[in-house]
Amino acid sequence: MADNAKQTSADDFTPIAGADRAKLDDEKIATPSLTFLQDSWRRLRKNKAAMIALVILIILFILAFFSFLFETHNPNATNPNFANLPPKIPGIDINGFNGTIDQSGQRVNAYAQAHAGNHFYILGTDYLGRDLFSRILYGTRISLEIALIASFFDLAFGVVYGITSGWIGGRVDTLMQRIIEIMLSIPNLVVMVLLILVLKPGMTAIILSIAITSWINMARLVRAQTLELKNQEFILAARTLGESSWKIAFKHLLPNLSSVILINLMFTIPTAIFFEAFLSYIGIGISAPQASLGTLINDGQKNFQFLPYQMWYPAIVLSVLMIAFNILGDGLRDALDPKSRE
Repeated sequence: MADNAKQTSADDFTPIAGADRAKLDDEKIATPSLTFLQDSWRRLRKNKAAMIALVILIILFILAFFSFLFETHNPNATNPNFANLPPKIPGIDINGFNGTIDQSGQRVNAYAQAHAGNHFYILGTDYLGRDLFSRILYGTRISLEIALIASFFDLAFGVVYGITSGWIGGRVDTLMQRIIEIMLSIPNLVVMVLLILVLKPGMTAIILSIAITSWINMARLVRAQTLELKNQEFILAARTLGESSWKIAFKHLLPNLSSVILINLMFTIPTAIFFEAFLSYIGIGISAPQASLGTLINDGQKNFQFLPYQMWYPAIVLSVLMIAFNILGDGLRDALDPKSRE
């Protein structure tokens, strides 16, 4: 009996050699260890629509903020002699981009009629002879600057307000939420009009109106997530270890709120862009001679029947901006949401 036990024990621990060992060596873990951000980026890259939107936004940011490298003319320089010239791209003989217009059923060279010589405007000119391409770049930069400012207030005030309200709770939370409800009852347009009574129309009034109202939605979302997370086990463990409330809130809560913050941020930006364009379109936003996508669309609408390109080009840029941000926001939501894992 003892001999059988010894034999069994010896057989159980016999080293594997030969072909069996080679087979085991081939069985390796193929998937590398990934952090949360690496895994999110991997899933975002699989979303072709989101990646295309990201590339488009990068290109628009480069064109807007480095417009001095791409501007063909001064965006505010007027030249009445070259007013309402159609788009012209040298070397391209396609109607709509060769500087010709339709007059009585015939194509006529508008640049020759205006004695423009070697001058050309790749997106044409407006009613004052200003380069539409340079003005669109300038207006896009204005829109993106306002969007970035709205993002700053979302992060700097909305996140802090939401975490504070949700973490403290009780009467403080109730009071803070009543303040938000009062502010939500006041439309953004009313805030803007009231600011115009004090300030003249322009970026300052738009920025202040966005600063007053843009952070509210972020604060409500962050508060809701904070209420859900503050009773989780890792928060209770941190409390047991004696960490201060503020350290727990910003060391443990904030990283877990990053996905909610980032996703909401991506939807705040197109809202701010549209808000600025709408205010400029109705004449209480960016004022002349500064260019904005809203003012360009308003100016182009006046000649839309005869010169539709003056409205189409800024409208296309505004649409692309908003669609790209929304598609990228959808992609980030799918990539950062743990429930969407394959």
